[in-house]
Amino acid sequence: MQTILGANGQIGEELARELKRSFTSHIRIVSRKARKVNDTDSTFSADLSIKENAIEAVKGSEIAYFTLGLPMNSDLWEKQFLLITRNVIEACKVNGTKLVFFDNTYMYPQDARILTEQTPFAPVGRKGRVRQAMADLLLEAIKAGEIEAVICRAPEFYGPGKTQSITNSLIFNNIKENKKLRIPLRDDKLRSLIWTPDASRATALIGNTPDAYNQTWHLPIDDNRLTYKQFITLASTIYGKDLKYAVIPKFIFKIGAIFNNRIKELQELLPRYEYDNIFDDSKFKKRFPDFQATTYQEGIEQIANEQQTSAQ
Repeated sequence: MQTILGANGQIGEELARELKRSFTSHIRIVSRKARKVNDTDSTFSADLSIKENAIEAVKGSEIAYFTLGLPMNSDLWEKQFLLITRNVIEACKVNGTKLVFFDNTYMYPQDARILTEQTPFAPVGRKGRVRQAMADLLLEAIKAGEIEAVICRAPEFYGPGKTQSITNSLIFNNIKENKKLRIPLRDDKLRSLIWTPDASRATALIGNTPDAYNQTWHLPIDDNRLTYKQFITLASTIYGKDLKYAVIPKFIFKIGAIFNNRIKELQELLPRYEYDNIFDDSKFKKRFPDFQATTYQEGIEQIANEQQTSAQ
């Protein structure tokens, strides 16, 4: 059996579909209010901040996938995320379960350097420091031989369904609502965006590849990187209309942060929009050459079709 911890977000749902499609029908869905993704899934509702719940949630599993997300709230992250990570690692140790840890790039430096699996951590802000602590905890357990685990790291998302990201919020949600698009800080810097179904497909593949364990993998993207200006130009062609946008300068975010907590929580992520963001996925593509990453053309077309269908 394979278990998904935090399975009702976009990544967890896509992961459940891919595991069923390609690897196993024995899938356990775990979250506070667990719901089936596939008809054959079993469910287990649990608060993973309680160690006994985590141990029971993982029990009987060959592989557990950590895809749990929390709202963008630094206080909550500091209170909950490291505790949950400790509990999940302990649960996997107790049950002899492999752990596939789905991670982001918040702990990386937010400048123009190329990001590889060997890039030293240099977090900017509280959430970045929490993500570093989580990754460090797992890396220490791997190094000590306490657990067989793998880290799957993804850059910023864009995607269908309920994908949550800055790109989805400021571009695709505004297209759907016929609003002017918004771009943070610069429209002329290259972005590295991952299509959320690709992130889940690649995570399932790594989790079911025995020799992939005990290391970190950058998940695959369309390596034809675009600036936001190029991205919106492509979207304009696909949607068949001239999509207008405005670049939001840093001082507007600073003013907004005084009045809006969500904008305040975004502050530590803004530096990465001032530079080319180059996320290197060459390790994955060398090991898994048959994996076809979704192109930006294909991804935007799918979002456009989904929005058109929902509007009918």
